[in-house]
Amino acid sequence: MKYLVALLFGLFAFSLNAQTIEGAWKLTHQNGKPVTNQEFIKIYQDGYFAYGAKETGTNKFLQAGGGLFTMEGSDYAEHLDFYTADPDQVGTKNQYKIDFADNKLVISGKVKGKDLIEIWEKVGSREDDLTQNWVITGRKVDGETRSMTPGARRTVKILSGGRFQWIAFNSETKEFSGTGGGTYEAKDGKYTEQITFFSRDDSRVGASLSFDYEVKDNQWHHSGLSSTGNPIYEIWSSYREAYLNKK
Repeated sequence: MKYLVALLFGLFAFSLNAQTIEGAWKLTHQNGKPVTNQEFIKIYQDGYFAYGAKETGTNKFLQAGGGLFTMEGSDYAEHLDFYTADPDQVGTKNQYKIDFADNKLVISGKVKGKDLIEIWEKVGSREDDLTQNWVITGRKVDGETRSMTPGARRTVKILSGGRFQWIAFNSETKEFSGTGGGTYEAKDGKYTEQITFFSRDDSRVGASLSFDYEVKDNQWHHSGLSSTGNPIYEIWSSYREAYLNKK
């Protein structure tokens, strides 16, 4: 009997540990209806989330949102830093219930008094050198490093589960400057992005960009040519260390 109880407890603990929210997810159903002709990808990492959405046939950008999240048992909350579908919600917190089942995530609750039920399917859980939530803190221009202090206006880049998304926004004015994302590979100092959505220019979807990278002192040094062909050298730092811990 003691053995059976211990075994059941071990299986239960394993199940809880196996259900991690970090990684990349795709929206499959909303309020009981399948999501068709649109793609919503949501990334969770280091207590932060971001999503981007597009039309699948035209690659037209639809919306983006993200911010900090908390999860305790089945209680789940999102605190919005940016939200293009309804900027008035930036700075607010939405409370939900959350459940895991068969590699799926079920989020349910009310938003502005209306019921919301979403089902997300996990599409990536891979980890690598760059799996983290980052904020830009520096650039090299003409060989000179120029530091940047993230504040209300900041650029964040979240990578997890083989997916990435960058977002430029101002959480105080609720101004949204742009976002883009897709899949990526990071191996042996080479970082390659495959763009699947881009708010500023739909024609960039499908482009592949390669860069050199190095992680030094928990900073991501990123260099190569931008989507416009101009040379760049960016320095990204841990979002928590560079922004949250200094607020």
